[in-house]
Parts: sequence; C-alpha cells; structure tokens
Amino acid sequence: MPARPARPCTHIGCTALCRDGTGRCPDHPKEAWAKAATAPRRITGRKLQELRKALFRAHPLCVLCLEAGRTTAATERDHIRPLSETGKDLPTNEGMQALCHDCHEAKSRAERARAAR
Repeated sequence: MPARPARPCTHIGCTALCRDGTGRCPDHPKEAWAKAATAPRRITGRKLQELRKALFRAHPLCVLCLEAGRTTAATERDHIRPLSETGKDLPTNEGMQALCHDCHEAKSRAERARAAR
C-alpha cells in the first residue's frame, strides 16, 4: 500500500511538510485541551437526574414562554447565571430555571455572543 502523501503544516506561515497525519510539524505541535483550573465543577449522573426531575415537577412549564403568554412544556434545566459568568452548579434549585428547548437555545446563543465580545 502506498504511503500517505506529505502535507503542509497547518500552523499559519509554516511550510514544513508533515507525514504523520497530525497536520502539524514537530516545531508546531497542537496544544492539548485542558479545562481551566477555575472552571466550576458540574453536577452529573443520578444526582443531576434527580435534580432535573424535582425542578420539572415543581415547574413543568417554560418560565420564559409563560412570561410571553405561551404554554410550553419545560425540557431543559438552565442556570439563570451561566457558569461562564461566575454562576454556580448548586445541588439546590436555587439559580436554576425550567426552559423549553427553543428558549434555552436562544438564551445560550445570546450568552455565547456576549462572551465573544
């Protein structure tokens, strides 16, 4: 079987050829992704499932839709203050709200746009 053809390094301005399939030459290795040390710890697993169930039992309808005069079932557990903006993932429902998928997507999109600025 023929060897893979050499390709240019994907680092901007580098013209070295790469043959190992990583897309980077030895001078420009890709940095390994790592979570920031200050990133808040998230609740996961059964504990999260129980918290979601309790939230939807207490608030079965989307909070934002109710404010707009619509009735939509809540399907997402949302942090009122996003974790990226010093929000906390607490085991209580404090700081949480029940949203439908569409409202959660719109809110998340606005938060990402705000973070990009």
